[in-house]
Amino acid sequence: MREVTTKSMKLARDLDGMLDEALKRDLLIRIGWGRSGDEKPKSGEIGAASHLPKDSRVLLLGDLGQCAGAMNDGGTFTLQGSADSMLGAFQRDGRIVVEKDVSERVGHCMSGGAIIVQGSAGDEAGAGMKGGIMIIRGHAGKGVGAGMSGGTIVVLGSVGTEPGLGMTGGRIIIAGSCPPPGEGAAMRGIEAEEVSEVSIHLDPMGLSMEEDALVLTRSENSISPPIEIPETSVSEGFENIALIPSSSERLPLHASLDPFTLLMPMGSEEGGLLFPIPWLIETDSAQSWQGIAESEQPAIVRSSPRTCDLLLIGEDELVKCSEDIRGCAGIVLDLDGVPPMNDAEIEAILVSLTSKMGEDSLVLLRDGVDRVDHLFRLVVDLDLDGAIIDTASPGGSRAAAALPRIGLAARAMNLTGQGRHLLIEMDEAPSSEDLLICVAAGCSVLVAPPPREGLEETLQWLRSAVRGWMVGLGVDGLEKLNRRNLRALDHDTASISGLRLIGYDRPLPMWLGN
Repeated sequence: MREVTTKSMKLARDLDGMLDEALKRDLLIRIGWGRSGDEKPKSGEIGAASHLPKDSRVLLLGDLGQCAGAMNDGGTFTLQGSADSMLGAFQRDGRIVVEKDVSERVGHCMSGGAIIVQGSAGDEAGAGMKGGIMIIRGHAGKGVGAGMSGGTIVVLGSVGTEPGLGMTGGRIIIAGSCPPPGEGAAMRGIEAEEVSEVSIHLDPMGLSMEEDALVLTRSENSISPPIEIPETSVSEGFENIALIPSSSERLPLHASLDPFTLLMPMGSEEGGLLFPIPWLIETDSAQSWQGIAESEQPAIVRSSPRTCDLLLIGEDELVKCSEDIRGCAGIVLDLDGVPPMNDAEIEAILVSLTSKMGEDSLVLLRDGVDRVDHLFRLVVDLDLDGAIIDTASPGGSRAAAALPRIGLAARAMNLTGQGRHLLIEMDEAPSSEDLLICVAAGCSVLVAPPPREGLEETLQWLRSAVRGWMVGLGVDGLEKLNRRNLRALDHDTASISGLRLIGYDRPLPMWLGN
């Protein structure tokens, strides 16, 4: 897999370097042929030709892996070959033409533009589609248009089982055989004006739509209620955990202290992100921060990142982040904020994103504590720099209960031993004790939103308070904090956290291994 990633990164960087000149001169970029015109087709590259800007034109020869042409933003991509899953996924505008077959979920969550497949498509073609048009000349597998809310899918061949399952809008036009529609979809005959409308797209291809074609739309009689995702929250933070000195040593008030935290990319000796205090501030944008402490404190943002910010990328940011991504300190792919994808598809998306960044940029994944084992496995398998673990859960969670889950999973994967970073996320602005408890529990940095007002003053106060705690705890560097500095203030917190109860020299029986 690493070999595939390496050659995919090279292809993505090479294409990115060609785009500016090609756009200026209105040139077609040809990939897969030598200088003399001899064929040198690509094979298996993932995330190829993604984020194509408006008016760009790319012709590529070969059989590609996952997410080819994904996140298209107005370009024209022609693939003389085939592609694996999620071709054209999240496309916002533009046109993609594939001359052979594609695998499952072509056009996944696309919102505009056109995708034309000259061959057949796998399962769930156009799943989650929001707009645009997709034309499949051959057959389509099961679940075509599953969960779509807008746009048009035209299949000139037959389709598999449960077409239109869970669709809430849009339409699926099927010229071949069609089984009964999936739940939430209704079937009718095509109307004359629809034949004319589709013919505009088919005539240039020498194709036509028969008048006996079927149309699937949202069923007006669907009894399935809309799905309401429960809100997640943290019902209890670290207020029942205390900090204690781990030795009898004292530090004088004039001691030299190192409250800084440096997150370095894996395998790099340059770059990195420096934190004056271990708090990554979660906000939409930090561009308006003008204070001395504000300007130095890194943030995790969704747009307009500063050079010291990490860019949080969910589904809404996948396309529009292509420019922002070039000037940030790194990215965080939010697995909870994008549709479910397999490992290869996640890696393909990351190749598309990281190819536009410097090699010393940080790359992290984010997900909930309930999925921490899967999250950590992905970080290791994809060779990423670390993970952000959100402690919030549906119905409310206790942050203290997340500590043993994170610690045991990290130990099993040897994350910190490999130099990977763990960041824990809370839903309220932290105290100085919260920051140090986070570090002592084995997480490099705490992620949390800013206070409602007075961020500069809060940061200045936290800088002083963190130093005061360091003197009180007898540590001159944050890296010297560990679980020996933590105590549970009540029996219940000790039980769920695995921490020793305050006043006891030994852990509770169920945590004797600590």
